[in-house]
Amino acid sequence: MYRDPCVHGEKENYIVRSYYTWNDLEKYNFDALFQPQQHPARNSHDTFFLQVPSTTKKLPEDYLERVQKVHESGGFGSKGYGYDWKREEAEKNLLRTRTTAVSSRMLYLLAQSRTHDMGHDLLWWISLSIHHSHPYIDDLTLSLVCDRGSTLGDLIGVLNDFFSRLGVSKLRFKPAYNPYTEPSMEIFSYHEGFKKWVEVGNSGMFRPEMLCPMGLPEDVNVIAWGLSLERPTMILYGIDNIRDLFGHKVDLGLIKKTPFVVLG
Repeated sequence: MYRDPCVHGEKENYIVRSYYTWNDLEKYNFDALFQPQQHPARNSHDTFFLQVPSTTKKLPEDYLERVQKVHESGGFGSKGYGYDWKREEAEKNLLRTRTTAVSSRMLYLLAQSRTHDMGHDLLWWISLSIHHSHPYIDDLTLSLVCDRGSTLGDLIGVLNDFFSRLGVSKLRFKPAYNPYTEPSMEIFSYHEGFKKWVEVGNSGMFRPEMLCPMGLPEDVNVIAWGLSLERPTMILYGIDNIRDLFGHKVDLGLIKKTPFVVLG
């Protein structure tokens, strides 16, 4: 959706369409994102497991072994979690609880496809406009940049440029927590109509415990951010209850008279 405002020069852009699905593996949804098995962090999401098929047996063995090792004993500057990681947990099929699971899949595929030319500068941009596992609650657009030596300063600079191209100029950043990014930041913008700061997104730098097992070099960092489409839509049309935008209480008259706009 935001391809034109964001991509410049001859850098490569990937618009992800192949994983526009609601189901995924627990491995990509949790394990690959360095969330330990049986940890309360997994309970912070409404996770629904599939019954048929309940598991997937065909997994990249070398990648699975590296994920297991970083969970059990650490690596890449981490001590890991020090527990017995179970393969059968990673094989379970579920309804994807976050779009970041798509990022983990695509970063792994990109790492494998670029193994032969890792000596070159890298810049991979993935823009997603896909449904959350609970499609009537959240539409989430994710973007990320994968490059050598990226820093938190680069993330802040990219965010300011990114949002300025969407007409959002006043930004603030607040420290936050995500299991798969460190450091992490919530993104706030000043809304002139509300006369207050409102949250417009989340961001962070993917942890090396997530990236290195994929096959990416240790000096390659990934900065990432996401924003829901509902919040700016509610602000634009003066909607103060998300149930007026999604669900059975939606005013069909509002839908009919509201112009449909395609960006990009």
